[in-house]
Amino acid sequence: MPEARASRAVIVAAGSELLTPGRVDTNSLAVTRTLNEIGVDVRCKIVVGDDREDLAAAVRAAIPQADVVVVTGGLGPTDDDVTREAVASVFGMPLEEDAEMVRVIRSRFDACGLPMPDVNRRQARVPRGAVALPNEHGTAPGLWIEQSGVVCVVLPGPPREMEPMFDRVARDRIAPRTGGRSVHRCVVRVAGRAESHVEEAVYPFYSRWRSNPVPIETSILASLGQVELHLSVRSETESVARRALERATDQLADVLGRDLVSSDGSRLEEVVGRLLRERGRRVATAESCTGGLVASRLTDIPGSSAYFGAGWVVYGNDAKVALLDIDRATIERHGAVSEPVARMMALGARARGNADYGIGITGVAGPGGGAPDKPVGVVFAALAGPEGAPLVRLLRLRGEREQVKLQASHAALDLLRRTLLR
Repeated sequence: MPEARASRAVIVAAGSELLTPGRVDTNSLAVTRTLNEIGVDVRCKIVVGDDREDLAAAVRAAIPQADVVVVTGGLGPTDDDVTREAVASVFGMPLEEDAEMVRVIRSRFDACGLPMPDVNRRQARVPRGAVALPNEHGTAPGLWIEQSGVVCVVLPGPPREMEPMFDRVARDRIAPRTGGRSVHRCVVRVAGRAESHVEEAVYPFYSRWRSNPVPIETSILASLGQVELHLSVRSETESVARRALERATDQLADVLGRDLVSSDGSRLEEVVGRLLRERGRRVATAESCTGGLVASRLTDIPGSSAYFGAGWVVYGNDAKVALLDIDRATIERHGAVSEPVARMMALGARARGNADYGIGITGVAGPGGGAPDKPVGVVFAALAGPEGAPLVRLLRLRGEREQVKLQASHAALDLLRRTLLR
């Protein structure tokens, strides 16, 4: 019988801890990346707690949607590790102890000078007809189950065990079923336009791209301060895919102009750093409501010392006066959150930092501190440079405190990016 083709996948992440605020399902991201690299699309991800019936229901729901179902977690030796039992019940395969697996698990304990607890024998239970996948970094073997054209891969939860096991499975067992095609993606980042405005500008391309000899699929994602366009191509040849994506991003550049931040997935701070380096320019920052976030983002980039030398967090008025020589009378006349103060902060940062550009940010991040004329979310972002008078942008931002800070830092960096492009 010929092997079933593999093009669609569903991921089921098992673990009650993944349903709490403190834990994030990172395994699905790693599995998705590997599957995409070999040409398999992930249709959905399901997170389910350590309940045998709930887990079995999740696997049953995944099967009609996928050629490959990947289940992670719940293969440990304790009573709440029920993945083995749940998957076996879905496929109607009774569990049997694998003597070789028991020997392998026991040898791992022997290597540490420890006796194997009897509870670990349950990790050697394998559904009849399944293939046990060796685990080089732990005691729980994985499972490969194939039935009625559907493959179910069951993997341990710890990433150091799961990732190398799945890499081998993907390369040796799944990739030969994909027809040699891989999924190639690019991320286009846009600033200065709302999601609906970006959609309006690029919507005419969607049908053209889908009808190309090499079709391009798109999705749009709005996040704080920017919009992302995700373009994907399925092709047997990387060069063909890259050329198709390059043609598409060139078209986007034509309609988006300087609102296009990057077409290679580069973050805004990376683009700004690259422009500063290329032009031999340096920047310094003076921040109030953002608390040093702009400086932090700039210095997240390796090699940023080539273009960033100094930054000040001048939260209080006394600090603004003492560290940046801002006129106290100006603060008293206009308020700390004002265009004149933002302008003076940018000028002070530029002068004190001996930089080509100075960024100044002052605003009301909330949740308190707002006033009728300057409510929470009002921020002034200023940029002083060699081109003339400082530029000042008035922002009226929405969201919680951290969201306001992030959007303000984004707006300041984007102001610098656009100035450097000019």
